[in-house]
Amino acid sequence: MEYSYYIDTHSHLYREYYPNDLENVIQRSIDAHVEKIILAGVDAVTPKLIAEAVELFPENIYGLIGLHPSDVKDNYQDVLDELEKHIEDKNIVGIGEIGLDYYHDRNFEKEQQITFKKQLDWARDLGKPLSLHIRSAYNEAVPIMNQYEIGSLKGVLHCFSGGTQEAEWAKKRGFMIGIGGIITFKNNKLQELLPSIGLKNIVLETDAPYLAPTPHRGTTNESAYIPLIAQKVAEIFNTPVKEVMKQTTENAIKIFPDLIQE
Repeated sequence: MEYSYYIDTHSHLYREYYPNDLENVIQRSIDAHVEKIILAGVDAVTPKLIAEAVELFPENIYGLIGLHPSDVKDNYQDVLDELEKHIEDKNIVGIGEIGLDYYHDRNFEKEQQITFKKQLDWARDLGKPLSLHIRSAYNEAVPIMNQYEIGSLKGVLHCFSGGTQEAEWAKKRGFMIGIGGIITFKNNKLQELLPSIGLKNIVLETDAPYLAPTPHRGTTNESAYIPLIAQKVAEIFNTPVKEVMKQTTENAIKIFPDLIQE
């Protein structure tokens, strides 16, 4: 199928980040041919924020349920219990963003790993795709995920920060590589790595309101900026931007089949 629109596979278009402009932000994205947007969950509050956006644009907005590793604290089990109630909410298409993050500190290392495993179990048992957040923790995350049978988990390595080894591992495990605004930054190592990853193994994302692409770097990001990311990807692969649109949308739907509503 020839897809003529983009999918933002990871964003945070919550009212709290766009208190006076959420409707316009989403509409600008649709006008920019970003017709499907996945909102990642991070804590017990985000299911409500995602539900609000879904009600505004039910044909365009989808959500994930998850506890972000940086939000894991002593009360992680209470948060997981609350989140589990929302897995069947309207337009929820996966589990995320989940993972391990040891970039700032390791104070809740054990709790992060317990939380990670629990949410991986949700994905495996329910057949839900994942959005993974792994930062300064591949050495710990990979052995955990290798405990699961190949094919039992699929998803996206969001905001990919690994190297060739991690990219090859992801492809073998059935995961796409999430490419966002960082690809447009000067002297970014991902630009050199991308050709070896291959266009059939990536999806596009913004992580809005964070990590706006050039020339908007340092400002509030929006899903409407996905075409700027696609243009840079097209330059790297020396291919028409329409091919990037087609292939990355096909890739996203392969991972998140519930984006196609019957």
